Amino acid sequence: MNRYPLWKYLLIVAAVAIGLLYTLPNFYGEVPAVQVSPLRSNLKADAALMARVEATVKKAELAVQGIALDATSVKVRLSSTEDQLKAKDALQAALGEDYVVALNLLSRSPQWLTSIGALPMYLGLDLRGGVHFLMQVDMKAALTKKVETYTNDIRGMLREQRIQYSGIAREGQAVAVRFREAALRDKALARITKDMPDLELKTADDAGEYRITGTLKVEAQRRTQEFALQQNINTLRNRINELGVAEPIIQQQGADRVVVQLPGVQDTAKAKDILGRTATLEVRMVDEERMDPGSLEQAKAGQPPFGTELYYERNGQAVLVKKQVVLTGERINDAQPGFDGQTGEPAVHINLDGAGARIFQQVTRESIGKRMAILLFERGKGEVVTAPVIRSEIGGGRVQISGRMTTQEANDVSLLLRAGALAAPMDIVEERTVGPSLGADNIKIGFNSTLYGFAAIAVFMIGYYAMVGFFSVVALAANVLFLVALLSMLQATLTLPGMAGIALTLGMAIDANVLINERIREELRNGNTPHAAIFAGYDRAWGTILDSNVTTLIAGFALFAFGSGAVKGFAVVLCLGILTSIFSAVVVSRGLMNLYYGGQRKLDRISIG
Repeated sequence: MNRYPLWKYLLIVAAVAIGLLYTLPNFYGEVPAVQVSPLRSNLKADAALMARVEATVKKAELAVQGIALDATSVKVRLSSTEDQLKAKDALQAALGEDYVVALNLLSRSPQWLTSIGALPMYLGLDLRGGVHFLMQVDMKAALTKKVETYTNDIRGMLREQRIQYSGIAREGQAVAVRFREAALRDKALARITKDMPDLELKTADDAGEYRITGTLKVEAQRRTQEFALQQNINTLRNRINELGVAEPIIQQQGADRVVVQLPGVQDTAKAKDILGRTATLEVRMVDEERMDPGSLEQAKAGQPPFGTELYYERNGQAVLVKKQVVLTGERINDAQPGFDGQTGEPAVHINLDGAGARIFQQVTRESIGKRMAILLFERGKGEVVTAPVIRSEIGGGRVQISGRMTTQEANDVSLLLRAGALAAPMDIVEERTVGPSLGADNIKIGFNSTLYGFAAIAVFMIGYYAMVGFFSVVALAANVLFLVALLSMLQATLTLPGMAGIALTLGMAIDANVLINERIREELRNGNTPHAAIFAGYDRAWGTILDSNVTTLIAGFALFAFGSGAVKGFAVVLCLGILTSIFSAVVVSRGLMNLYYGGQRKLDRISIG
């Protein structure tokens, strides 16, 4: 009656063995390490890079515990944080700007565990320390930028088709084109309708002026907003990678927000500066014909001549540049800090893509003797970095910008241009910093709360249910083992709410065993034999256990579906804990009961308090 077939015992043993294997890495702790990743797309993490790294740390006479190569990086384990910092400096000096050298923490797990995929759980920001940002995307600015792009595209298209127009400008969230003749307006309308289906076009006649007004369709607005959010996430990821942060978390939250967590980073000001900046590059021609004192004074008063905008050079000199953009930062393939070959001052060297190189070569060929302004826009403000006179045609797609830059500015600007521009401005709406010592305290508190909770439950169960209570405690320990093993297999990120979820799972898991034990007691009081009581206890308690856990599982799924961040992490632990608790409370505890009592044919009593 109370005996399992052999395969069930083997199943329990296999589950416990696998649980032990995948839980073990979490007890080895972490070792300081440095992570070397290629910065340029044409460079790879390969055996040659690994050999260079190995030679560099050997030359620096550092105590290395191991060097490993994976798909994207080379990781070097060190014996202390002091050696870790020395290794970072030595590798950065030896490898140059082509590689990112980041500080990291790696598991001390032996190689045989790593080879079977047994890895520790990641520690969240509240347990490891670092900075947390919640950033909001300015969706209105994204739509404005899209309309501005259409304005420039329509201007270029009408010129290419030789359709004369009297004016074109962005008016709020719409683009307006004016014509002197209805026939020209109708010809332009047909062309714009064909080439730009995302625009909703309307026509109007007013005192001999014929207008076309275009606004983005609702579906196009939605796509633009989604693109802006994804583009910003990708750009943030590129910037963070170049900052050298190991294991960052960048996630969408809601329709217009992004969560950025940088474990191990304590310099909040530097992180905010790099993440929040919106450096974009534009190349425009200086309007030489209107650079007279009268026009400049008029522009400074807020009324620049039609078709121009006023910007300032770094020395305070006013410059009138044409609104038409010759080239944007989207054409940049690479940007590296360096120095001007003639003056020796810091500069940024830019490589353009094929289309950008052709445009730049054509413009410089047609504009010899004229001034070209290179503008840098940051946080919505633009300034003229340099406005040189074009002496000759410039081919090859290589451009240099310089102009009273510091070395740090050249480094930062090149990083921002290389990583890409944000599709829309972002504001930091929430900011938190967690120190490493506070993270260690959180781990200690979470571990102790789970340990003390388990000890209290064990004392109660053994004191109240005797030997049967002991079986329940062993099943509860197996439940914790299975839960930690599953989280490790899934490479979940453990946070403080996750640790609270583990502690809560302990209390919920023992509830099933309490139901079973009380049912066995009731069967014994009704006069059933011990064997019959055990069988009936598990059999009749199963329905109640299943119902109670399914309802809690539904709540856990709701938390996961509608929650975010820490709430979602708590929901994952809760749902996994429910599944492991059902298995451990019903299968593991009954296996122990059957193993202990099932072999006794004449069982007079069971130790159940």
